[in-house]
Amino acid sequence: MRSFRFLASASAVVDARALAESARKAEALGYSALVITDHLLGQLAPVPFLATVAAATQRLRIGTFVFNNDLRHPAVLAQDLASLDVLSGGRLEIGVGAGWNRSEYDAIGIAFDHARTRVERLAESVAILKGLFGPEPFSFAGKHYRIERLDGRPKPMQKPHPPFLIGGGGRRVLELAAREAQIVGLAPRIGARDGFASAMWRGTAEKIEWVRAAAGPRFDELELNTYPALGRVIVTDDARKAASEMAARIGQRMGAEVKPDDVLDSPHVFVGSIDGLVEKFQRLRSELGISCVMVGAMEPLAPVVERLAGT
Repeated sequence: MRSFRFLASASAVVDARALAESARKAEALGYSALVITDHLLGQLAPVPFLATVAAATQRLRIGTFVFNNDLRHPAVLAQDLASLDVLSGGRLEIGVGAGWNRSEYDAIGIAFDHARTRVERLAESVAILKGLFGPEPFSFAGKHYRIERLDGRPKPMQKPHPPFLIGGGGRRVLELAAREAQIVGLAPRIGARDGFASAMWRGTAEKIEWVRAAAGPRFDELELNTYPALGRVIVTDDARKAASEMAARIGQRMGAEVKPDDVLDSPHVFVGSIDGLVEKFQRLRSELGISCVMVGAMEPLAPVVERLAGT
């Protein structure tokens, strides 16, 4: 059974001093990593964010949750990532996904291709990143990218490469994660008809079985991750009331009947008392094998992290 590992995220647009203070706080609270999303509006860009966090801390790992593969050529991203791993002394985790937010694609004139095509591109990008992190000049001829004997420089400190977190809710991307990642990010199928069902316990268990089948013998090496995809973390002694309010909002948004018990049971909802959430995370690990949790804002679940991190 893997030890618990907790990731915090930050997205506020702040100056370097304020970001450094937040990073040192996350480190002091026992978080394993501070991560950032990858969107074009309302946040700092990931690479300078991560470099600032690395410079302000000693042990805290840095990462993305997750890069949108379609926004960067993998050869350019490889140099950015290797540089971050060097600058951080080998503390980088590479979160990358196939992209999902169509409005950003539309805003900058990039075609929002079918999921199959986006996952194909992601698979090629992961192969290129790993190839450029390797010791020799690398060539690649794919459907979407071509590389001609490029020797990626610098090389990352972590060998053979920093750990990859590949996340998503669809079967194709999760099977890719099973084959290529070290950390598998489990997500609901956003925008799908069964989006809510895929965020429930049964839907998550189904996704884990896809991963298990695709991973084969390497499944036991994988770290499984979840995050509060359906709403913010709520620490409360009246979990039922908070879940009822959340269920109403989710049901209105998705056009489906959503029950409070389903909300409380979801691996993507963190609502309850500190003791209740400790029990929930322990159940997630014992029954689903999920030991890595991205909690969002660091303060609400700091007592949970203090009790469970590393155990």
